[in-house]
Amino acid sequence: MKKLNEILGTEFPIIQGGMANIATGEFAAACSNAGALGMIATGAWDGARLRQEIRRAKELTDKPFGVNLMLMNPCADEIAQVIIDEGVQVVTTGAGNPGKYVPAWKEHGIKVLPVVAASVLAKRLVRLGVDAVIAEGTESGGHVGEMTTMALVPQVIDAVDVPVVAAGGIADGRQAAAAFALGACGIQVGTCLLASVECPIHENYKQAILKAKDSDTTVTGRSIGGPVRVLKNKMAREYLALEKRGASLEELEAVTLGGLRRAVLEGDVEHGSVMSGQVAGMLHEIRPLRQIFEELYCGGRAVLEATAKEWA
Repeated sequence: MKKLNEILGTEFPIIQGGMANIATGEFAAACSNAGALGMIATGAWDGARLRQEIRRAKELTDKPFGVNLMLMNPCADEIAQVIIDEGVQVVTTGAGNPGKYVPAWKEHGIKVLPVVAASVLAKRLVRLGVDAVIAEGTESGGHVGEMTTMALVPQVIDAVDVPVVAAGGIADGRQAAAAFALGACGIQVGTCLLASVECPIHENYKQAILKAKDSDTTVTGRSIGGPVRVLKNKMAREYLALEKRGASLEELEAVTLGGLRRAVLEGDVEHGSVMSGQVAGMLHEIRPLRQIFEELYCGGRAVLEATAKEWA
């Protein structure tokens, strides 16, 4: 099996998760320069903004980087074309089926790695010719599925004949080792990068992540079919209370409108959407990206070697 770093041309078999309003061209370049595959997250951007961020990343790194396309974005068609026009090498996708874009991307030599939350979608996408799939468990931050990483990854691996990347609930070498032991070719991480020196989020957001305990996340939006994992705060509690009483979509959207921007840019960690995975309780200090990636990969290999000896 080819390792992810061999597929992508990176030093480490690690992808930086596509975090909307966080994963800018500058942050993606920093992740690539630190040895992983940096990803620019389109979020709700239009094509012009993405083009600007891609060009900024090119100014800052000569290493591979990619773009994450949120398929719910109304500008998805435009963005898919910008990805081609700007010579992006790797695309990850989320929140939908990227099938209609895959042929054109493949025609231009772009590697396509969709995020999946179930093996049935993985099988469908492999038939379209994707290069690998990212199996993301519900432990992750932001938009989530129902299955845990431990249950999802091996079932996706058994279902498809392309490499599988594990994501969700990975923040140190032990969890990286578990992903490799399950058969993953590499890992995608997001929450642990929020606690990096280079991450552009507001300092209040970083401190909220560092203060979080193991049970301090919750999932909002299940009632409307759009589950999102966030840190518990006033906004999350208000949203969950509204869901419990059967509030309308309009009422729910009024609570979350602009929430991520409030948290990321303004530092409002009580009324903003502080997206975070369940591993936030494992993060206790702000570290450089290079140190985080080295610990994930080298720590993971050390755990595998020690475990092999212990159980031999």
